[in-house]
Amino acid sequence: MRTRQTVTVSLPPAMIEAVERVRKAEHRTRSELVREALRTYFALGRTYTPTRAELRAIEKGRAAIRRGEYFTLDEFRAYLGGPGKKTRAKKRPTRPSA
Repeated sequence: MRTRQTVTVSLPPAMIEAVERVRKAEHRTRSELVREALRTYFALGRTYTPTRAELRAIEKGRAAIRRGEYFTLDEFRAYLGGPGKKTRAKKRPTRPSA
């Protein structure tokens, strides 16, 4: 049984460059660097607690959703005049030649 699982994370280019600089300077793998960063983050007990104003805004939004007052993402894109959801044509199975 594996003792580790693989996780894929996307980072902006500037952050990748910073990770690479530190990794090379400290002769470590990316995984070691990320594991240490997460250990440090968890050790600090970092959690975000919303302010009262944020909690009121969240509840106000949830109430609006319960009333059906919302846009889907596609509706919002259409409202803004942007492109809708892109779909790809399905591949047709090849037929054997007769």
